[in-house]
Amino acid sequence: MFLVQSIMFGTGVLSLPERLSSLGYSQALMPILFGVIASISLWPMIWICSKYHAKNLFEINEEILGKSLGKCINAFIVIQLILLATAKVSNYVQLIQSTALQEQTTSIPLILVLLLVLYIVNGGIKNVARFCIMAFFITIPMVYFLKWSINKGDISHVFPLFNHSWNDFFVAFDQGFNTVFGYEVILIFFPYIINKQKAFKHALIGIWISVSLFFLTTLVSVMYFSEWQLSNVQYSVLHLFKAGGFSFVERIDIFGITLWVFLVLSSVSGYIWASMKGVNSIISKRKSSHVYIIATTIFVILTLPLSHENLERAFIVSYRIGYGLLLWPIILIALHFIKKSRWNHE
Repeated sequence: MFLVQSIMFGTGVLSLPERLSSLGYSQALMPILFGVIASISLWPMIWICSKYHAKNLFEINEEILGKSLGKCINAFIVIQLILLATAKVSNYVQLIQSTALQEQTTSIPLILVLLLVLYIVNGGIKNVARFCIMAFFITIPMVYFLKWSINKGDISHVFPLFNHSWNDFFVAFDQGFNTVFGYEVILIFFPYIINKQKAFKHALIGIWISVSLFFLTTLVSVMYFSEWQLSNVQYSVLHLFKAGGFSFVERIDIFGITLWVFLVLSSVSGYIWASMKGVNSIISKRKSSHVYIIATTIFVILTLPLSHENLERAFIVSYRIGYGLLLWPIILIALHFIKKSRWNHE
């Protein structure tokens, strides 16, 4: 439950109101729609994993597609997982630079984040799960900071006007749905779940904890900000924390950024652990050194002399390819039945 919830959360929610801004004030219900779609797409994931309960996605691919084709598909999935982890690290490092280290390079924060991720992942999936549980309970009190923006907000903004076009809806969906990515990693850690019969129920709870938090932050943003601010204020959720504050804390958003690192670490750790499993599967060897290669790859990508726009374009492409990973279990189920049918005829 906490693995699914924490890997989903990451940094996406920080800019979710901005990503959904093409809908204006009508965006408040979008996280609920995302939650419904995530819940529906979770079912084929759990189904195919339960049929191969001792194997992860990479091993299932090789079992159903054969070793050669399975390893090719696995290579694409590993690249996708690394890019998703890179996007989350990049978002957090940019957040630090834009709010706290405006005149300094971000190499040292980047290295520190990756070193902490390596420390967590080296302890295995149990260590990642324990960190996710800890991150949840440390960061959930941040919800309290929303009370000032709720008091100052306008409740009339919440009622949907549906004054947007279908194109606005699809733009918001395309830019916003990737914030709920993360629950698909259950395809890789399913064999490590002790009570597999309740995996769907527990994963569903994890999804809806995250979706409830997405919905709450979007709802409060709609109440507090104007339509112009929803479109133009970067990391608007942090500005909600500054709506009030304590007399003894001048920059409460910095406090929020500091706590947010737990969510980023748990999310990135899950993706890197899953990537490591993929690399192990592709080369048929289990080596802990693979995780260092993956972390180095992320560091190199983020330190290449690429403009922010080009990096964002690469991440957008990876998000769109990510839809394929959500749909992939449906294809595996179809291939599973075809293969089973052939066995019965033979």
